[in-house]
Amino acid sequence: MKYYIIAGEASGDLHGSNLMKALKQKDQASEFRFWGGDLMSAQGGTLVKHYRDLAFMGFLEVAMNLRTILNNIKFCKEDIKNNRPDVLVLVDYPGFNLRIAKFAKALGIKVVYYISPQLWAWKEGRVEIIKKYVDEMMVILPFEEDFYKKHGVDSHFVGHPLLDAISTLEDIKVHDFKADHGLNEKEIIALLPGSRKQEVEKMLEIMLSVRPYFRDYQFVIAGAPSLPKGFYEKYVDEHVHFVSNKTYDLLRCSKAALVTSGTATLETALLNVPEVVCYRGSKISYAIAKRLVKNIKYISLVNLIMDREVVKELIQDELNTNNLVEELKMILETERRFVVLKDYELLRMKLGGKGASENAADVILKA
Repeated sequence: MKYYIIAGEASGDLHGSNLMKALKQKDQASEFRFWGGDLMSAQGGTLVKHYRDLAFMGFLEVAMNLRTILNNIKFCKEDIKNNRPDVLVLVDYPGFNLRIAKFAKALGIKVVYYISPQLWAWKEGRVEIIKKYVDEMMVILPFEEDFYKKHGVDSHFVGHPLLDAISTLEDIKVHDFKADHGLNEKEIIALLPGSRKQEVEKMLEIMLSVRPYFRDYQFVIAGAPSLPKGFYEKYVDEHVHFVSNKTYDLLRCSKAALVTSGTATLETALLNVPEVVCYRGSKISYAIAKRLVKNIKYISLVNLIMDREVVKELIQDELNTNNLVEELKMILETERRFVVLKDYELLRMKLGGKGASENAADVILKA
């Protein structure tokens, strides 16, 4: 079959690549055309656009880049029309993908959604778009199946693809990792500031402000694959190091982490690293988001899945040096560390076992 896959972010590239791998095993005649990144490219097929050209953060940033976004949508529609895939697979990225779903459905192309948009948090009305234009919806969080059922939409809980990605990791030796990346023997505090330029600049400044309080540790920035190494040079010195494209390895060698809200919060938990979740957006974007988000108590996937506070979230004005220092000390030095690690075990049980990519591939092949 001919598959057209659209993933607009780094996490989508990871899950899209594992889905492509599963589809290739089950469909020997598979052909791929996709929007994604380097991981999907490694599976073969034709990369139409890289996600680094698609990602814009926040309401204000989207408004400023509206012309580019609209041009990308127009180009995508033309590309789908010219190539006529058997099935369109949409990976999260709802603002873009739901527009493409409507277009593809009108062409008679089968539309499958893998990794549901977080409609339970905001823009719940988009469920009606999914009812009309999506043939199969696959969800990766256990409570999402009930959400769609409430709205009269059948969905498939396939498990969480991060468990697949993590299960394939080879063992790592901390000493060797440090030697390979020019790190000293101090224990590591990992910094995951995000993947978009404006986001990284904002988050690294506040994350690095805690350095004077943790002189017995070394700080290591996890570089995003969408940003060049040179972008991070101004943050690196004898106390702050940088590792590019090795986030999972870095986390597995770290004692704790400061993590910008997003998929990385769940990745960090599944890799068993106590964390503090950080978020600070522009005042305009945050004010709009607060008005739109419905009855959501948490911003991290870890806490949302567990429906209680497992990891500390520092948001907007609460994200300051004093609070970061206090929370980081707790997960490094107190009983709080062991409580968090115990909760991580329960989190993994809630998400089910590995196999999300294979389950998703089965749904697509039956669609």
